[in-house]
Amino acid sequence: MSHHAFTANNLVLDRRDFLQRCGMGFGSLALGGLMTGKSAGMGADFPEPHFAPKAKRVVHLFMNGGPSQVDTFDRKPKLQDFHGKTMPLETMKTERPTGAALRSPFEFQRYGECGLEVSELFQHTAKHADDLCVIRSMTADVPNHEPSLMLMNCGDGRLSRPSMGSWVSYGLGSENENLPAYVSLCPGGMPIKRAENWRSAFLPGNFQGTYLDSSIEQVDKMIENLRNPGARDSRQAHQLGFLRQLNERHLASHEHDPQLEARIRSFELAYRMQSEATDAFDVTKEPQHVRDMYGPGAFARQCLMARRLLERGVRYIQLWHGNGQPWDSHDDIEDHRRLAKECDQGIGAFLADLKMRGLLDETLVLWGGEFGRTPAVELPQAGSNAGVMKGRDHNHFGFTVWMAGGGVKGGHVHGATDEFGFRAVEKPVHVHDLHATMLNLLGFDHEKLTYRYSGRDFRLTDVHGKVVQDIIA
Repeated sequence: MSHHAFTANNLVLDRRDFLQRCGMGFGSLALGGLMTGKSAGMGADFPEPHFAPKAKRVVHLFMNGGPSQVDTFDRKPKLQDFHGKTMPLETMKTERPTGAALRSPFEFQRYGECGLEVSELFQHTAKHADDLCVIRSMTADVPNHEPSLMLMNCGDGRLSRPSMGSWVSYGLGSENENLPAYVSLCPGGMPIKRAENWRSAFLPGNFQGTYLDSSIEQVDKMIENLRNPGARDSRQAHQLGFLRQLNERHLASHEHDPQLEARIRSFELAYRMQSEATDAFDVTKEPQHVRDMYGPGAFARQCLMARRLLERGVRYIQLWHGNGQPWDSHDDIEDHRRLAKECDQGIGAFLADLKMRGLLDETLVLWGGEFGRTPAVELPQAGSNAGVMKGRDHNHFGFTVWMAGGGVKGGHVHGATDEFGFRAVEKPVHVHDLHATMLNLLGFDHEKLTYRYSGRDFRLTDVHGKVVQDIIA
């Protein structure tokens, strides 16, 4: 009996039940092997899309640290008028002391047939203005990096929950059994909260993201222990087979042990990756003109890796800008210029490449950070900033993300912040709403994609979230 509420449908013998009951269930084993890699969970009862999906895969371009909305995709002329003056905002509560209005040092220009206003920081990305769906009314819960990262990635800022990539992998399975379904690329190390950002928590362990340091150019060094120098392929295959026999014997004595099942799967995936990963992550196999299109640097290289992974069936890819929180511009907002230069060309090339190869329509691309930044200058404090008074504090009351492809409206702007860019005032979208909408584009009702744990049916959006129908094409 299902752990969900009993309905008349429970009286119907569907295909899965039929296969489970016939021939001692051997039919279900065969079916599991055909379900695009979903059998990797070893015994888990996997969900299936609730309706026809518009997107089949996700790429999350994570600008960790919090990019400023008023300096990127949400132009506010009032900041120029009030520069150096107190803004008439009565309830502007910020994490740190802030002062007068701080105008944007960057010029904005209209792009595309839609006339989308974009900062000079993202000129390459702006060439795809007619493909972008810009949400200018995002909101989160608190102005702190750690809980906001957890909220954006896992749907909860405090408790241990599975990441969205894990939910997507759990729901859709993998299209390539030789590569992880969920990959997280971050050059130079890890973001704050480290592996918690791509954890599977109580979902089976094989749905956890696979982290790689994309700043390492040699594939055999980027992926540790990719080769076994002490055994040839045939001998290593025999070793793995023997190890599997021992593990399955141990598993049989422990009934259903998700951690042990995940460990068995990780050994097998690691072995299969030895042949596939070398090719997938080696961008030197791309023609020179393609590499030139993406440009130099670690972020550009991981954008190209992402396209190669998408072609090979990886479901969910996160591209972090860098270790720590690089976009956290408390001291000087001019640092956004350096940061954008590191990623803009790669993002523009990535979108162009997906369109050229016919991949963008079924790939949902998300750009943004864990929150935005204040329109007011951050005042200097001991141990907080350098005292140059040109930076911005954290702001979770109103910020911007954009999406492209995967069934969203291109050339569309949803919602708005107030005239200074501090608070979402038109059609606010909480992070839970963003997650509900993304799952909808992937074919899932966010209230029905659940997993039973500790006596409760958990979901990515917890008890919140509504689908933003206005942004769906």
